[in-house]
Amino acid sequence: MTDPHVLPAHLPAPIDDGGAAHLTGQPWPALALPATDGTQVRVSGLPGRSVVYGYPMTARPDHPLPDGWDVMPGARGCTPQACAFRDHHAQLAALGARVFGLSTQSTAYQQEAAGRLHLPYPLLSDAGLRLTGVLRLPTFNVPGVPAGEQRTLLRRITLIVRDGVIEQVFYPVFPPDRSAEQVLEWLERQT
Repeated sequence: MTDPHVLPAHLPAPIDDGGAAHLTGQPWPALALPATDGTQVRVSGLPGRSVVYGYPMTARPDHPLPDGWDVMPGARGCTPQACAFRDHHAQLAALGARVFGLSTQSTAYQQEAAGRLHLPYPLLSDAGLRLTGVLRLPTFNVPGVPAGEQRTLLRRITLIVRDGVIEQVFYPVFPPDRSAEQVLEWLERQT
């Protein structure tokens, strides 16, 4: 099995395909999404700043990755990205930002990752693709994802939402284990 915590050398970098060019300044839809902490989260109604990082799918140590996962630009690195946001969570909170992970995986699948990785923030499920469709978030389709899980996956993207409006977009995100630091640096420049 491949260790999901370790990024392989020579991962292909994603290119900016313009899939997120329309997002800055867009209002966040008034949709409630199920979270791994058992709540329903409506990011549009949260005051201040929220960091929502979208990721394709977390790997499970007991399941193989989809065929070709490491050669798909931007696919590999969800666990290192989640852990980086975990490790920088206190710093982000000190700057007034709450953190959410977002994927098209089911809440049950996400709960395994949230528990195993000891995430201090919730993961949000858009398994029905409602948010993805309304915001027209960039996606890709992957055969061979775990049985019963969504095959349409988010491309890695980080959105900073301020008072219900998308204020900043990081896309494409690479390398994924630097995503939290990139957000921290941006937030520090805003204060």
